[in-house]
This record gives sequence, structure tokens and C-alpha cells, in this order.
Amino acid sequence: MVDAMSSTLATPLSATPRPLPAILVGGLIVGVLDLTYAILVYSPKKPIRIPQTIASGVLGSQSYNGGVPAAALGVLLHFVIAVGAATVYYVASRKLGILVHRAVLMGLLYGALVYFFMHLIVLPLSASPKRHTPLIYLDCYFVWHWVGVGLPIALSVRHYSR
Repeated sequence: MVDAMSSTLATPLSATPRPLPAILVGGLIVGVLDLTYAILVYSPKKPIRIPQTIASGVLGSQSYNGGVPAAALGVLLHFVIAVGAATVYYVASRKLGILVHRAVLMGLLYGALVYFFMHLIVLPLSASPKRHTPLIYLDCYFVWHWVGVGLPIALSVRHYSR
């Protein structure tokens, strides 16, 4: 069992990996899925509020008075974060082959790590207004990160690493 695990960890990846498509495809898929999820769950009647909320991380409460420009900034920031998460996974996969060879399991775990990074580090350090979020929303969003964030990134990296 140990030999199989060390073999998986040490198995060389493709000699011609394609980092740009691995990162961009994974990041774009996650960006679209996650933004769609947030709009449908949190603000289906006023979808502009979701990207404005993202922009509030930089602009604070003023983002809600910023109209379309603030929302556009929020969309841009959202995709920068999604592509950043895909970049981190891709770079780590170059050293840890298990991230490619066990992409489904590692993707699910990575989604959880992204959730914790966002909620324990990024959001507390942002200018975003602090407000109470019901536990059921947090729980659902945590599970969503497994399948809607970590998994697409891991599968994209695996696809473009072979």
C-alpha cells in the first residue's frame, strides 16, 4: 500500500504539460459556475448585488451605490480569484502528482481548502461589510466548493497534464 502511494506521488506527469489551458479552463469554469450559484441562491431577483458584494471587498459598502461599474469590478475580481485558485492547484500538481492522479478526491479536498482560505483569511481582511450569514447558507456553500470549485479545477488540471 505504501509503495502504491509513493508511486502515485512520484509518478512523473506529462513531459509537455499545458499550464495555460489547464489554469484558464479550470478558472473560467469555476468562475461561471460559482457566480451562477451565488446569484441563484443568494440574489435571484437582483443579480447585480452578487458582483457588487464581491466588489465590496475592495470598495466597502460604496460598491452597492456603484451600479454597473462596481458590478463589473466584482466580476473581474471573481474571475481573478477563480483563476488564482486554479493556478495554485496547477503549480502544486507539478510537485504532487497525486493531485493529478487522484483528481476527484484531491479536487473535493481542494474545494474545502479554498472555502476555508476565503472565509478565514480573505473575507476578514477585506473591506466587505461584516454581516451574519445563516449557517445553512454557509454549509451549502462549503459543500458547493467541493463540487463547484475544487472539482472543476482538479479535472481541468488533470485533463491538460496528460
